[in-house]
Amino acid sequence: MRGTVINSIFQPAIGFLGNLAIALLLWYGGASVIDGTITFGIVYAFTHYVRQFFQPLMSLAEKYNQIQTAMVGAERIFETLDEKPAIVDPAQPKHLPKQVRGEIAFEHVWFAYSGEEWVLKDVSFTIHPGQTVAFVGATGAGKSSIIQLINRFYDIQKGSIKLDGVDIRDIPLDELRHYISIVQQDVFLFTGDIASNIRLNNTEITDAEIVHAARMVHIDEYIRSLPEGYGTLLGERGINLSLGQRQLLSFARAIAFQPQILILDEATSNIDTETELIVQDALKNISAGRTTLIVAHRLSTIQHADQIIVMHKGKVRETGNHYQLLAQRGYYYRLYELQYKEQKPMRTAR
Repeated sequence: MRGTVINSIFQPAIGFLGNLAIALLLWYGGASVIDGTITFGIVYAFTHYVRQFFQPLMSLAEKYNQIQTAMVGAERIFETLDEKPAIVDPAQPKHLPKQVRGEIAFEHVWFAYSGEEWVLKDVSFTIHPGQTVAFVGATGAGKSSIIQLINRFYDIQKGSIKLDGVDIRDIPLDELRHYISIVQQDVFLFTGDIASNIRLNNTEITDAEIVHAARMVHIDEYIRSLPEGYGTLLGERGINLSLGQRQLLSFARAIAFQPQILILDEATSNIDTETELIVQDALKNISAGRTTLIVAHRLSTIQHADQIIVMHKGKVRETGNHYQLLAQRGYYYRLYELQYKEQKPMRTAR
């Protein structure tokens, strides 16, 4: 706003002074020409000189506005650089082995983004090594918050979250996030070829590992059908790929880093039914031998999970596998019935 105000005053003021100088020159010079004191050529020459004099001043006024705009941007950049990180490495870190088992335990966890507006309230559960665990519930139940806490994007206020028996607040951030790969709902692909989008500048990942990851998620055949294969250039955000292909590519990216823990945060919510079947088959491949956490609204995508944790208003409402929860005829049963009713009219219409 300050830059806009200064530009609105400074630049028009210089222009006004220039035009005023020419007007005075024409008034005085015109009268002198009529009187015969000076010639018309002198008046024209001085008019040209005045314009030349004010032209650099107008350029300076424009540059001053650009400087003000740049200063606003610089202030924001320095504010960000000066911001003290809320999540920091522990003073005395505890290191885990290169290969972790993947056991995750929430013990009486309370969490709020601000004040005491609790998003999670006394949440406790244990995910055993190699299990596939799904989190379901209504919007705002706290599913995605659990995922963000495991990655330590935020710190909890009460309780503890443990990885293989060690509180994650005692593990260095780089080390903790090295064990975890996360696939989100919105996939970001960078300008570059397919291989570099899977590798993400990690030179330790070989071409053979990239191909292996693509085969696991059933996208290798499509990539090989492209004229340049894995060297095919992608536009910004992967504009030349379909939504399902982008999602499969994000799965391949996650697998290429060989994580012990895989997190899928609404990763199948934006894809069509045909691609969903491919993704479900891919999920069975990539979840084998590693702890997998899935946040989903579509209950059809998580029926194979070893354990389903049903969240409601920040609390664990029910736990069990798909058939156990249906047998309880509780909150999960109502969610399943609701989705089934939504699909039934569509089938009837066909």
